[in-house]
Amino acid sequence: MDNERALICDYGRRMAADRLVVGSSGNISVRVGDRVAVTPTGIEYAELTPDAISIIDLSGRHLDGLPPTSEAPLHLALYRRQDVRAVVHTHSVHATAASMLVDQLPPVHYLLGLFGGAVHTASYATFGTTELADSVVSALGHRHACLMANHGAVAVGGNLAAAYDRALQLEWLCEVWLTAHTAGRPRLLPPGELADVTEQLRGYGAVGREHA
Repeated sequence: MDNERALICDYGRRMAADRLVVGSSGNISVRVGDRVAVTPTGIEYAELTPDAISIIDLSGRHLDGLPPTSEAPLHLALYRRQDVRAVVHTHSVHATAASMLVDQLPPVHYLLGLFGGAVHTASYATFGTTELADSVVSALGHRHACLMANHGAVAVGGNLAAAYDRALQLEWLCEVWLTAHTAGRPRLLPPGELADVTEQLRGYGAVGREHA
């Protein structure tokens, strides 16, 4: 998994530069067959090297690299979905703030269609626990991103480019909603519009290339 380990290092540094995480918070993983490459625990992204990236199997057994992130149970739970091949978990400011306010991100913009429908908020549970993993799986459903109450957000995809694109778009959408919400009562999309644009956006950008 040399390519996947190098890719995680690249996206980890990008995630820090894009302010989706602070310090060593958040985590990234990629699945290939019955192996998962995942960021290690407690290492800042600027210091990551490919050989430090942890390799685990689908039972969580550590096979190579440094010890995996404490959120490994979350990543493994998300890989029960056969279409998921990459996971990006962020602690970005606007997504985290939105997670404290709503059970579902209001449909204020058509780019919500990138996530396969409404973005829900997973109930709070302590980090690294199976309770948190189960809560996120439930909130995600068949969609591609969710908020995590008082914690952050998670996005998934058929490859790392698609998962990361969704994480970025979710942070932007949360910022837009919070900005409008601060100023007043935002107008919402017309009824049925989110379902329509979800279909139209299936081939958009990196998301459209996730099964290539």
